[in-house]
Amino acid sequence: MDGQQEPQGQHEDEPHNQGVAERLNWLRAGVLGANDGIVSVAAVVVGVAGATTAHGPILAAGAAAAIGGAISMALGEYVSVSSSADSQKALIEKERLELAQMPQEELAELAGLYEAKGLSQETAARVAHELTAHDALAAHLDAELQLDEQEVLNPWNAAVASAVSFTVGAALPFATAVFLPGPLKIPVTFIAVMLALGITGALGARLGGAPMLRPTLRVLIGGAAALGITFAIGSWLGVAGIV
Repeated sequence: MDGQQEPQGQHEDEPHNQGVAERLNWLRAGVLGANDGIVSVAAVVVGVAGATTAHGPILAAGAAAAIGGAISMALGEYVSVSSSADSQKALIEKERLELAQMPQEELAELAGLYEAKGLSQETAARVAHELTAHDALAAHLDAELQLDEQEVLNPWNAAVASAVSFTVGAALPFATAVFLPGPLKIPVTFIAVMLALGITGALGARLGGAPMLRPTLRVLIGGAAALGITFAIGSWLGVAGIV
């Protein structure tokens, strides 16, 4: 026993803590980033392998797809999360300013929010007073905006996580297409990619609390289509003598 009492109605097996939900969201994002790395790099190397059996072009295309994709994912995630974080910070500062300039109006607003949720006028007023006395800013951020000042999004974390997850996903098709002998490149890459997508698809569904079969099949069908189309295009370009 550590002397801390859990809130009534909760126990350790239930993820009521907001931090748990945040970690699950990051994990789901990591799974999606890995899927992107698997499919996009596999499609590139399979397409090039369909056009030529030369090792150099396949190596160059795979490396370019892996590095460029990781950078693109990181930049895209950084810009997106930065915009969201800026909006969160602006809302927090606006609420802080309003509490400093018009505390009574903000108190009445907070009571009104709780009354609108079903509390009686007296109870809503008492809850608003007690929460304001404890932490006025946190109470308003939670009731009005569903924000927590301590959980503003970090764009650097998002960028690094996206780049790493993409690179991890890209490593499998890159390795199979580059290091396996010619006749085995395409079939082994296809099998490895389907297995990896099956695992990540099932894991993503599991983390999201959804049944695993349908999301996994969607990922597998999409991955197979991407590989099939790029291989067909690469083969056509090779036969036509364009590559």
